[in-house]
Amino acid sequence: MASLKDLRNRIASVKATQKITKAMQMVAAAKLRRAQEAAEAARPYSQRMASVLANITQAVGGGGDAPALMTGTGRDDVHLLVVATAERGLCGGFNSQIARFARDHAKRLTASGKTVKILTVGKKGFDILRRDFGAQIIDRVELRDVKQIGFANADQIARKVIKLFEEGQFDVCTLFYSEFKSVISQIPTALQIIPAAAPAASGAQAGAATAVYEYEPEPGEILSDLIPRNISVQIFRALLENAAGEMGAKMSAMDSATRNAGDIINKLSITYNRQRQAQITKELIEIISGAEAL
Repeated sequence: MASLKDLRNRIASVKATQKITKAMQMVAAAKLRRAQEAAEAARPYSQRMASVLANITQAVGGGGDAPALMTGTGRDDVHLLVVATAERGLCGGFNSQIARFARDHAKRLTASGKTVKILTVGKKGFDILRRDFGAQIIDRVELRDVKQIGFANADQIARKVIKLFEEGQFDVCTLFYSEFKSVISQIPTALQIIPAAAPAASGAQAGAATAVYEYEPEPGEILSDLIPRNISVQIFRALLENAAGEMGAKMSAMDSATRNAGDIINKLSITYNRQRQAQITKELIEIISGAEAL
């Protein structure tokens, strides 16, 4: 049985840990609001760009004017998985959910005879995936030193992906990230960005898509500029969604850790008080027994 000194030291240690987790929870809550606002602000733009892209794609069809980033290579043999995760841990299962989703997708592709290559964005994704797919990871991007994610960071990743495509290193590229829903809900998501999948319009957009547009310059020339920009926008949105999801998951994880520390402190305090009471009772018995012996 631990001594009273050991119990006091352990209680003090758990209290110090509780202060740290409480502080991290408050920091995550403060960052969550800004990250959530940034993610929600990016959604309309990315959705509208996808709608414009779908409209122009209908005008081009599958003709020779369509750029390779839209039509692809005509093959489906080599897949590039861009897995975006957080740079740091202590956020529950946030990183592992994205990595597991990408890992399951990679295993299905491998089982069907496809070649899989992986580009990781974020240290945690690389650390998790290198255990099973170390040989398939062709590159990694870390944003640990970036205090606030900007479009330039996403554009740099997009240029890297487009360069790999132009070099003929893959046929299909899929982006993996976690879409932020709420503090306790982040949904792992897969989005094909090369070849650009034209989203299906619905409702009012479907009616608007039947209108006839004249383009200046030609639609193929517009797509050559718009599709690379759309890839950057979708990656930027994924990074913002990840940032909001990471803060939400971290806030929930630190809240649970703080409450668990409180439970441990209560149990240790009860054990300490009982042991101290038993020791005092024992000393009293020894004093009374000595007095009676005299």
